[in-house]
Amino acid sequence: MIIIPARLKSSRFENKILVDILGLPMVIRTAKRVEKLDDVVIATDSQEVIELAKEYNIKAVMTSSTHQSGTDRINEAANLLDLKDDEIVINVQADEPFIEPEVVKAVIDKVKEKNCSFNMVSCYKEISSDLADDPNHVKVVLDNEGDAIYFSRSKIPYHRDHYNSTPYCGHLGIYGFTKSSLNQFCSLESAPLEDIEKLEQLRAIYFKKDISMVKVNSKSFGIDTKEDLQNALKVFS
Repeated sequence: MIIIPARLKSSRFENKILVDILGLPMVIRTAKRVEKLDDVVIATDSQEVIELAKEYNIKAVMTSSTHQSGTDRINEAANLLDLKDDEIVINVQADEPFIEPEVVKAVIDKVKEKNCSFNMVSCYKEISSDLADDPNHVKVVLDNEGDAIYFSRSKIPYHRDHYNSTPYCGHLGIYGFTKSSLNQFCSLESAPLEDIEKLEQLRAIYFKKDISMVKVNSKSFGIDTKEDLQNALKVFS
């Protein structure tokens, strides 16, 4: 099941999930991008979003307004939906209206490959040095087995010799779990690193939980600001 966490308020771009994306509200556009891969549910804290989803025949569930992260929100939704412990749950951010279905499928396939012997799956793409300068584009560093060592809004790793041609690993906010591993992740306390960088995946890193990464090709990027929105519309219109 694909669950889209859809919090209406955002500190950087309030109500962004409702803005028009080529004729559809952002959250609906995101759901439509991935609806052929699996069942899709929107998990929200807004009655307005519930009604909007109903208008477009997309299932939605009401969740708490106190969640600190999207993963905590989809965990509540997965429990409300009474999913089985071995069911695959994919977290697709509501601000990814141009995400390619094949990217999400790659995460689903990686979860299946791991056969539940993991904590979390996510994905990354190569990005340029210039793009890595942007704190809204999260970077990830990997170990020799392709698992995440650290995520940051800062430019990591730091190239001491300034090799600008070396690509960076840009994180895409797609996460894969089993229902069981999702429950385990959300049972962890919030971590200091998570709070500092405002990156929920750092909770797993802090508590030494594996995050298995899969490399993908994608032109998509999350829309965090109004500037991101304008750039996205220029690229994808």
